[in-house]
Amino acid sequence: MPNNKLKHYQSVSTFMLSAFVLFALALPASAKDIPSRKPSREGISQERLDRITDQMNKAVEDGAMVGGLGLIARNGKVVYRETYGMSDRESNKKMEDDTLFRIYSMSKPITSVALMMLYEEGKFFLKDPVAKYIPELANLQVAVSTADGETSIVSDGTITKTIGEGDKSKEGQTRQPARQPTIRDLMLHTSGMTYGFFGKTEVDKLYMKNAAMMAPNSDLKKFVSGLGKLPLQYEPGTKWHYSVSVDVQGRLVEVLSGMSFGEFLEKRIFQPLDMQDTFFRVPKNKLARFAQMYSPSAKGLVPSPAQSSYSYMEGATFESGGGGLVSTAMDYLKFSQMMLNGGELNGKRLLSPKTVELMTSNHLAGLSVGDNKGVGFGLGFGISLDQGTVGEAGSTGTYSWGGAAGTKFWIDPQENLIGIFMVQNFPPVVDVGEKFKVMTYQTIVE
Repeated sequence: MPNNKLKHYQSVSTFMLSAFVLFALALPASAKDIPSRKPSREGISQERLDRITDQMNKAVEDGAMVGGLGLIARNGKVVYRETYGMSDRESNKKMEDDTLFRIYSMSKPITSVALMMLYEEGKFFLKDPVAKYIPELANLQVAVSTADGETSIVSDGTITKTIGEGDKSKEGQTRQPARQPTIRDLMLHTSGMTYGFFGKTEVDKLYMKNAAMMAPNSDLKKFVSGLGKLPLQYEPGTKWHYSVSVDVQGRLVEVLSGMSFGEFLEKRIFQPLDMQDTFFRVPKNKLARFAQMYSPSAKGLVPSPAQSSYSYMEGATFESGGGGLVSTAMDYLKFSQMMLNGGELNGKRLLSPKTVELMTSNHLAGLSVGDNKGVGFGLGFGISLDQGTVGEAGSTGTYSWGGAAGTKFWIDPQENLIGIFMVQNFPPVVDVGEKFKVMTYQTIVE
């Protein structure tokens, strides 16, 4: 190569390298974030989005929440991301885009995806008894007082009420169920298990008495060992009943994969999707971004007791797939967009489209999700079966769930839309997230 051409080549190469470095430095913290786009280009009215912002800021002013975050994506682009109020009122911290939230039961869909990834690898059939892989849960008995009595629970992951206590005259009696719970039962909340703190039945009381099996210093193996000694509240497959069954799914992931549950999530879901802010324990270098939890009182919303955060601190060991994850709105958007894309995001495929289709189909076959009319349940998600029966704005076929602190997400394939609302009110006395969801639909103009 002639000398002058070599110098020119070196000069161009140096310029291109410098430009690349400058470009890289200019990138946001995560170059794989879902891109933003002007709302009007995706059929969304900016003027109508402003209505949402006004309503959410009013909710802060009225004391319905200390702070929150709303995010809407359509056609794979973020068209709305706004913060409201404070993430920590006492420390005077504003709500930020990267605030970390306890997502509670929004952990459940992530756990179900993890289990279905192993399903795709031929590790099990959905119809398999859980005890085939977790022998501690073999020969579960069913409590006569609740299986043969009249009691039920109503829940959508965020709002719960208890109806009845069962036949108290039969407490202490158990019998063999017609069949043992299957893996599909775990995913549908038809396993016959419960949570304990939602109800006042004999079985609920036994769960509360043995609450240490899910304590921050426990683990999933100890948990299923303790669970195997407690009776089922209902006959498997006969009733949808919100329960610890998703935490059992986490133990199944461990048994089937040979990894700890947290390790599997990190390696197989969080890293491929670039979910850098989703974990069971908040790292010390990210604690400043962890939102304060608030609880209702006669004086309005006040900081929740410090112990409500112990399970999220370094040193805790229980990895709750049913409600133990911390995340950001953008991280959860990546997970949601992967689902809406049919199991893939940015060239990383976690599930096949047919598996996503299976997970987002109604599996309840005549059973109801509490008293939620027009709603069914898939493998880890609530499913809107008939929007007219649901009675609020939305689309039939939308799949979703919420968290105990008022967080909410939904995925609407019909509108190619994802909505995420983050807040930290426990328990949520006002469902601000539902208003956010309803108002999202009035922004769609094309």
